[in-house]
Amino acid sequence: MKMGGLGVMAGVVTACVGLTGLAQTAEAGFVPLFNGRDLTGWIGDTKGYVAEDGKLVCRPGGNLYTEKEYSNFVVRFEFKLTAGANNGLGIRTPPRGDAAYVGMEIQILDDTAEKYKELHDYQYHGSIYGIVPAKRGHLTPVGEWNYEEVTANGPLITIELNGATIVDADLSQIKQTADIHDLKKHPGLHNEQGHLGFLGHGSIVAFRNIRIKNLGGAQPAAPPGFTALFNGRDLASWKGLLARPNDNPLKRAALSPEALARAQAEADADMQAHWKAEDGILVFDGKGRSLCTARDYKNFEMLVDWKILPAGDSGIYLRGSPQVQIWDFTKHPEGSGGLYNNQKNSSKPSVCADNPIGAWNTFRIKMVGERVTVELNGRRVVDQVVLENYWDRRRPIFPSGQIELQNHGNNLYFRNIYIRELPGE
Repeated sequence: MKMGGLGVMAGVVTACVGLTGLAQTAEAGFVPLFNGRDLTGWIGDTKGYVAEDGKLVCRPGGNLYTEKEYSNFVVRFEFKLTAGANNGLGIRTPPRGDAAYVGMEIQILDDTAEKYKELHDYQYHGSIYGIVPAKRGHLTPVGEWNYEEVTANGPLITIELNGATIVDADLSQIKQTADIHDLKKHPGLHNEQGHLGFLGHGSIVAFRNIRIKNLGGAQPAAPPGFTALFNGRDLASWKGLLARPNDNPLKRAALSPEALARAQAEADADMQAHWKAEDGILVFDGKGRSLCTARDYKNFEMLVDWKILPAGDSGIYLRGSPQVQIWDFTKHPEGSGGLYNNQKNSSKPSVCADNPIGAWNTFRIKMVGERVTVELNGRRVVDQVVLENYWDRRRPIFPSGQIELQNHGNNLYFRNIYIRELPGE
């Protein structure tokens, strides 16, 4: 909780907890988020939480997030509070920033503690912090296990505690916060997806039987005039980048058809090993080579969402040539979007327009002839700058070529990739 009941009948609670203790494979569609042995699959404050006798224990810790992101889901877990304990469940949140605002925080709190007796109603257990108060009176006594289920399906958020529905909200109908503030105070309220996390506040809290059922999420329709380069399900429309020196378009063009086919088969195997579609997101594990469109493009406008983690470094090659830059703006204050490899023409963005690391960013890239325009998060950072030919600076950029999602050996995330072809100058 940011700061921020009496238990139900013991027999009812025992029945609920007993059911959740069954093998998780018995729950159709659910998969475990915690293996009971270590913190595999989790990021963040991995030192503040420990695996202990099949439990995940905040001892005490800060924020611990799932590596994966989720859009629409049902998450089930059990938790046991200590006296005065304070934690939270972050949903659809980036791994940086205050999860109660950049995402949503579901309160996990000892409502009976004397120090919490004068909290606002939206600060007690189960509430969507600052947004929707939960019904009280359904926690078990401190030191006993509770069972909680959170369902997020589009704007519909439902929370059950020990068999009772304590929140049933439609976020699309909410016009102001519970503390009577403008919704701008909670920009994460309408996130389409993000990490799950336990949000520690210096208390000891134990969790077990943490599992999730992915409800999926429809791939957004392509904007008018655009077609999807990524279908959200698989790597159709993509191919792997050939190994050096054939990542160079001039070298590739010199290969015989037979040699090109062999090299492409090897590159596609590398692609399949390190790139995957996961919950509508194109995910790179940081270990393979770059990803390329299956066909070439000449003049086009491209839309793409991207996200990096701390120290992340990537870029988008246009016509097989580097690049519209993507990197960690905390290490490179000029920000992303510049034509990094230019030497004669401008190589830097006009303004840093990056969102916080771990949050999604959106590029709109337009290329006609030799000139490139880039908008990042709605701000123009490159305006009709000539893209130079990195591979042979004596000649202009190639008239057509593949589009590449570049990597520098770190985890990358892309989604909502669309393109429309444009006529020439």
